[in-house]
Amino acid sequence: MFEFVCDKFANYKTAFMKLFNRVCKLTFGISIAYQKNGVKHNNNPVERHNGKIEDRIKNIRGGFGSFEGAKYFMDLQRTLHNFVNPHQGLKDKTPAEMAEIKLNLGRNKLLGLIRYIAQNLT
Repeated sequence: MFEFVCDKFANYKTAFMKLFNRVCKLTFGISIAYQKNGVKHNNNPVERHNGKIEDRIKNIRGGFGSFEGAKYFMDLQRTLHNFVNPHQGLKDKTPAEMAEIKLNLGRNKLLGLIRYIAQNLT
């Protein structure tokens, strides 16, 4: 059985009871630093990721216009996260570099990625 773990935000519990109550277990009211108490995973990385996405969405004045527009936006965010933006936790490497995906993007990774894609589409 799947288990959902969430903090004390009441909307999580309400949504869980409506959607998953019969097929999953809910552990409600767990602090964000629950890993200190012996639990294997912590939700800090997920909260940080959600916060970054929320910050980007706030700057979009006209909205996405469609589900397809939102999908393109999220695909772009994932690409930037994995191939362009270095991460402190990865010793200033991108996830692609840590996975030893060698694209030779150069110093300007975004421009290098655009060029790489343009060359490989033909």
